[in-house]
Amino acid sequence: MFGDYSLGDLGSIFVMQGFAGLILFSVYVLMALGLAIIFGQMGVINMAHGEFMILGAYVTWMTSSFFQSYLPSLFSGYFFLAMILAFIASGALGMLVEWVLIRHLYKRPLDTLLATWGLSLILQQAYRSVFGAREVGVELPQWMLGSLHVTDSIEVPINGVFVMCLTLLITISVAYVMYKSRWGRQVRAVVQNRIMAGAVGINTEKVDRYTFGLGCGIAGIAGSAFTMIGSTGPTSGQLYIVDTFLVVVFGGAASLVGTIASAFSISQTQSTLEFFMSGSMAKVLTLLAVVGILMLRPQGLFALKVRK
Repeated sequence: MFGDYSLGDLGSIFVMQGFAGLILFSVYVLMALGLAIIFGQMGVINMAHGEFMILGAYVTWMTSSFFQSYLPSLFSGYFFLAMILAFIASGALGMLVEWVLIRHLYKRPLDTLLATWGLSLILQQAYRSVFGAREVGVELPQWMLGSLHVTDSIEVPINGVFVMCLTLLITISVAYVMYKSRWGRQVRAVVQNRIMAGAVGINTEKVDRYTFGLGCGIAGIAGSAFTMIGSTGPTSGQLYIVDTFLVVVFGGAASLVGTIASAFSISQTQSTLEFFMSGSMAKVLTLLAVVGILMLRPQGLFALKVRK
């Protein structure tokens, strides 16, 4: 299959395929970061995570439409405002869901799975009723279109570079909040020993609510990034929920480093295999490899010691 290509052409193709893997890695990290925070800190299996992501995508679409209709002169910068609004909308809905539903189901993981699955169906129907069943696409600013010419034979899409930079910024921000801020220390204290954290005066209910809101808010930002690579529909979130859980479980619950390492491993493996075979077969082989590794190491790549 390589006979018609020179070494230079093969090198360019592999570089392009590697960059495609980095874009997929960035999307996986954005989707999985919020879920890793929620699942790792509270043990909540949030099956509605994809719907929080799609809420962010719809907010981005509405912001795009508003700027096109009423503020066309500022359209080139709308995406930054859209990401902020997506974070606020998804985060606020997440805090409301935690207060109304999730807080009553702690230490009952199967119940949270069923409850959030039902919530995902409710949100899907709500999106279908409000926005319609048809998928919608976001009009990107002109500066996000086109490609950067690295060499004569290597081009990288500008929106892909933007997603990678956004992922890097969000990851650094989350790492700072979780490991350097006072609130982050409280979160890690609750993870290590919830009873003792409450005994020393930490409001564990408040930590849980803000943590759930933060995870859902990051999902909203992932939804904004999602609009650059695909169209948005009421059920679009379900297409990515399995991959998101796979990344979190493979990396190890409550491990930020594990989530990043897992997303990189899965995305690069899948992208490389797609060069040799169909996309569906590459995904199947990647999933089989991950399942095999998890059978040998059920705790994932990285695992934190948690005191019960």
